[in-house]
This record gives sequence, structure tokens and C-alpha cells, in this order.
Amino acid sequence: MRVNGGKVKGLRLKGAVSSGTRATTERARAAIFNILPGELYQEGRVLDLFAGSGSLGIEALSRGAEWVDFVEWDRRQCQVIRTNLETTGFVASSEVHCADVGRLLGRLTEKYALVLMDPPYAMEDLGPVIERLGEDNSPIEEDGMLVVGHSRFLELLPKYGSLRQVSLRRYGDNAVEFFEKISTRIINE
Repeated sequence: MRVNGGKVKGLRLKGAVSSGTRATTERARAAIFNILPGELYQEGRVLDLFAGSGSLGIEALSRGAEWVDFVEWDRRQCQVIRTNLETTGFVASSEVHCADVGRLLGRLTEKYALVLMDPPYAMEDLGPVIERLGEDNSPIEEDGMLVVGHSRFLELLPKYGSLRQVSLRRYGDNAVEFFEKISTRIINE
């Protein structure tokens, strides 16, 4: 698994150590960052939920994100993320939170231009986490984006609170959905 673009393009990353963890394919990762407008996250903050090996957040850092918070509950995976951050030189631009995503969401005080979410395929009910991210007080900035990777056989709703689906892409067995956080002023008009 390699970084696809940016400052550390081509560097090899350590993969997942947990059998329940599935890394985002290089093809899907490249597509995500080719679809996202760079100005959305460049020089901004990114949140990588269910981070696994950290490949999505590291891709964002390589392409110009100022800061990435990685959230992963598996301690072995947290160590993989730290190793990958050392390999890429992004330790000073990031923090690894070894915590449950649901619990940590309520404690985050920062706002993020981009939230990346690639949970294990076995997690079939993503709705509650996405609903929380669609709340007015969620960590996503107004006009920020949420990118959700999941099994192509799982269907998500087109709207979760202030989040609206703007694109759905499929890559083999993977699906990637892009949601934009719309101002509540627009929703109520």
C-alpha cells in the first residue's frame, strides 16, 4: 500500500494487522482525493474515523492538509498508524486517538473541513454515527464534507440531518459516498 499523491507520493505504508480491518484500496483512495476539491482540505483540519492503518488521513496530509486527527479503537492499529506517521514524517501534524468513535465524537471541540469515515464492512448500521455527524453541533464545518467508504451492498440514506449526499461512486466491492454539510439556514428556508 502506497501514498498516491502529494509530498510523500510513493512511500509504502504498513497495512492493517487486524483480520477485521480492510484497508481502502489504492484505487478508491486515489479516486476520493481526485474527486474532492483540494481547497476543501488543504491547509485545513481533517478527521479520519475508523482509521485502520491511517492511509486516508495520511493521503490528506501528503496532499496539503494542515492537521489530521486519527480515531481508531484497536490498539494494534493505533500503533500501525503511529508507525506510518513516523515513516511519512507527519507525526507533528497529527494526533492518534485510540478510542471508540461514538464516544469520542461527543468530546471533540475542533471543527473539520473534511471527515473521512471507512468503518469495517461488518459494521452494517452506520446511520447513528452519520446522524451525529449531521447534527448542527457536529465537528464538520459548515460547507465541509463527509466521505464514507462501505460495502457496495450497503445502502445509505441521501440525507442525515444537515448532511446531503452529493455523489456515490462504486469501485469493485467498495462504495464511496460524499456528503456535504449544508447550512441549517438553507435547510429551514
